Amino acid sequence: MSLISRTAEASLADIMMDMGRRGRAASARLAGLSADQRTKGLVAVADAIDVSAAPILEANARDMAGGRSKGLSDAMLDRLALTPERVQSISKAVRDVAALPDPVGREIARWTVPSGLDISRVRTPLGVIGIIYEARPNVTADAAALCLRSGNAAILRAGSESLQSSFAIATAIRSGLEGAGLPADAVQLVDTTDRDAVGFMLAGLEGNVDVIVPRGGKGLVARVQKDARVPVIGHLEGLCHAYVDVDADLEKAVNIVVNAKMRRTGICGALETLLINRSIAATFLPAVAAPLRDLGCELRGDDAARKILPDMVAATDQDWRTEYLAPILSVRIVDDMDHALKHITTYGTSHTELVITENTTTAERFLTSVDAGIVLHNASTQFADGAQFGMGAEIGIATGRIHARGPVGAEQLTIFKYVVRGTGQTRP
Repeated sequence: MSLISRTAEASLADIMMDMGRRGRAASARLAGLSADQRTKGLVAVADAIDVSAAPILEANARDMAGGRSKGLSDAMLDRLALTPERVQSISKAVRDVAALPDPVGREIARWTVPSGLDISRVRTPLGVIGIIYEARPNVTADAAALCLRSGNAAILRAGSESLQSSFAIATAIRSGLEGAGLPADAVQLVDTTDRDAVGFMLAGLEGNVDVIVPRGGKGLVARVQKDARVPVIGHLEGLCHAYVDVDADLEKAVNIVVNAKMRRTGICGALETLLINRSIAATFLPAVAAPLRDLGCELRGDDAARKILPDMVAATDQDWRTEYLAPILSVRIVDDMDHALKHITTYGTSHTELVITENTTTAERFLTSVDAGIVLHNASTQFADGAQFGMGAEIGIATGRIHARGPVGAEQLTIFKYVVRGTGQTRP
């Protein structure tokens, strides 16, 4: 069953424009629903995913076989893989979003002006959101759920590696929506690997796409940011740093760094560069290197780090600029926090940055000074996602300076309007 209407004569352009029109109609219906109706729809979607676990896993097995034949990296295969437990996690994430407060119609502020007008700023859906992603089939459900919670329609374009898994998940989602009396076209999946489909989405589908959200590798996001003719919410890279301060608790720091790097190396919140204060480097670096290496992590260090551990690979300038998404960690010895901040400013991507210290003054200065969507004190960078922030699922981590920043959840997929109530005022 196709998720977009096809005829033998229809061109890809016709199909995509039709998706845009149907998405616009569905978004108008969604925005007019009550919060309870959207909640019931989300619960129905979660139930449908649970019921459809077997076909979802069968589709994923085909994707995994295709991925291995294409030579996908271990990190990419890990992103692509689904297990019964991961399918349960997908449906649970939808239920978590269903349990979130509905942002639509929420009053942000209210005041009265001298003319007597009563003015309020109220949250409202963005409209139709195009989401373009690669080898993460769970994004299909996360994105759909967040769009539904925020009253938006979604047009999804999965990567070729995850297309069959995403198709199976989207089929379940649409079934759940129909069963709950919500428009199935609130969630549409582009079921073709034709790259021109992305171009049509970036052009806005004749004004029917309001926002594009890319979630994937550097190449995808760079293309979207370069070619899009509609606003984009996204991040280019997650080059995350941790600075271990002179006042760090070294045992705590070892545990945090090992988790930040090795829990899942293929996610955008994985640690990529470790900055160590010179005063503690001789003690801390060997202590953290041992468990990292035991877990298969390759260390690449600057000259000062290699004086402590001579068998480290020599780091180049490119290492400081690289989001590895693999068990590789670059290590630099810095003189103090100012040196660490300079490094982060030079090489950071405004995603997630961490300071490990027991000195609260130092920590607060770091948290205030670093320009990033997420800044952490004494906690793993692996927490850099919406579910861990109590926001349910998230579409991605925004690193821009307009509209959303940090985890993009349901509230970040709304905009606001001003509601003005008068009693007959006219302007002189």
